[in-house]
This record gives sequence, structure tokens and C-alpha cells, in this order.
Amino acid sequence: MSKVSANVARKRRHARVRAGVNGTPDKPRLCVFRSLNNIYAQVIDDAHGVTVASAGSLSADIKTQAAGKNKTQVAEIIGAELAKLAQGKGVKEVVFDRGGYKYQGRVKALAESARKAGLKF
Repeated sequence: MSKVSANVARKRRHARVRAGVNGTPDKPRLCVFRSLNNIYAQVIDDAHGVTVASAGSLSADIKTQAAGKNKTQVAEIIGAELAKLAQGKGVKEVVFDRGGYKYQGRVKALAESARKAGLKF
């Protein structure tokens, strides 16, 4: 019996969650992806297949803010930046898609930061 890799298991969990979580024009989906060193988030309207707003730890403006901070603090910066960008496009409420990751650490920090910045979910 072979062991299922952690990434394959995460993709299965994500597919299971995505069966019930869809973004609409009124309430788009806030999708999170985290790698070992970086984290990315998008606000997606699944009805039209359009990304409304996105932020990630590799973008130039966030890299300057994130200098000298740990990964959780960078996730907080990205959550606040994404909320600001989404609200600029008229999005006030989203559905949270944690991407198959546990709601802890960087994913939780990003979500709570987005909530503090004004997104409702």
C-alpha cells in the first residue's frame, strides 16, 4: 500500500469543498493558495470565470512591505491588500475557499486580516 502525498490529499479536500462553494457576481469566492514560502489569494467570480482582484507575496508592492516579516505577518498584509482591492471593485461580501488547507496559521491570518479590512464572510 502506497501512501498518498500531502498535496494529492489537499487537492481531494479542495475538490470536495469546491463542490459546494461557488462564486457569484454578488458574492465572489476568495480562494487561497499557499506554497512553502509564498501565499496568494484571489477574489473570483465563477459565473463569468473572471478574477476580480488578486494579491500575492511575490508582487512588488507587497514585497517591500513584507521585508523582514515572518510568513504569517505577510499573510496578514496580503489579506488587507486584497480586501482593499476587492472593495475598490465594489465587492463587499465573499465566500471563503481555504483551498483544502486547514484553517490555521497563514490561511487564518489572511482571512482575519481581510475581515478586519472590511470584507464580510
